Amino acid sequence: GAPTFTQVRAAFLAEQGVAAVLQSGGGNSTMGTIFTGAAGSRDPQNPTRTLTLLLAAEHYNRIARILEKGQAVRMEANVKNAFHDQDLNAFNVLAEIPGTDPQLRDELVMLGAHFDSWHAGTGATDNAAGSAVMMEALRILKATGLPMRRTVRIGLWTGEENGLLGSRAYVRTTFGSPTDSTAPVKPAYDRFSGYFNVDNGTGKIRGVYLQGNTAVGPIFTEWMRPFNALGTWAINAGNTGGTDHLSFDGVGLPGWQFIQDEVEYGSRTHHSNMDVFDRLVADDMKHNATVVAAFVYLAANRDAKLPRKAVPRVVQ
Repeated sequence: GAPTFTQVRAAFLAEQGVAAVLQSGGGNSTMGTIFTGAAGSRDPQNPTRTLTLLLAAEHYNRIARILEKGQAVRMEANVKNAFHDQDLNAFNVLAEIPGTDPQLRDELVMLGAHFDSWHAGTGATDNAAGSAVMMEALRILKATGLPMRRTVRIGLWTGEENGLLGSRAYVRTTFGSPTDSTAPVKPAYDRFSGYFNVDNGTGKIRGVYLQGNTAVGPIFTEWMRPFNALGTWAINAGNTGGTDHLSFDGVGLPGWQFIQDEVEYGSRTHHSNMDVFDRLVADDMKHNATVVAAFVYLAANRDAKLPRKAVPRVVQ
């Protein structure tokens, strides 16, 4: 097929002998925040790669203003990158609390979050926060000693930032294809109740996105009632994208992402050099772990599995 714009651009930069491409790290005034993005491919089939440097907006804009005045700008860059290709295997982390009801313990309730992150910061809000919340929720459930009729399983996913790779691989091998609605599903598909995901930073949980599964709305509304006074009550019937609940939703399994307060997520920490421990809000994360634990406990103990959207699938 015809080359893509990215391929044409890369070939042009190589042909012109460009030493480096400078890009603004976002916005007009970011107070030193640099938002990172994909800059190219290491694919041997695409050898024409030019170094890309991301600058804080204030630094980038200063260079642009000087150039607009017709003055030359001389820059030196000392870039040291290391790629570790010795082991190209990634991994998910799974753990579970077995169900106690002989009739329901083969059914499954899941909670999860991705633990991979972009390189500019340490991945604190995206998504160590979500992973920590889910681990704490599971700790709460285990510490209470309360029986849960269904098995509860946590999944901490790799490769989310590369395209939900970890959760998609897990869903594909355990339940069925998340990208092919005509493919047969596996026996575990019918024993699945629901999956809960956290991946919007450190902010307090305010509610849940239903992913178009309106039948579950009244159930979640009731489950949030004890948290209403703390500000958790919202229901959004629509879809929210970009994270691991979509791997489950894509195969017709119930999967939900919680609604959270912004708390600088889009404006400061998401995929940036400010995604560090200092930006976390501990009290909000404690609240979130409590909400998730309640949702998982109630899902594990209700008489019926959680409602599904009407997506007919053929079981292998």
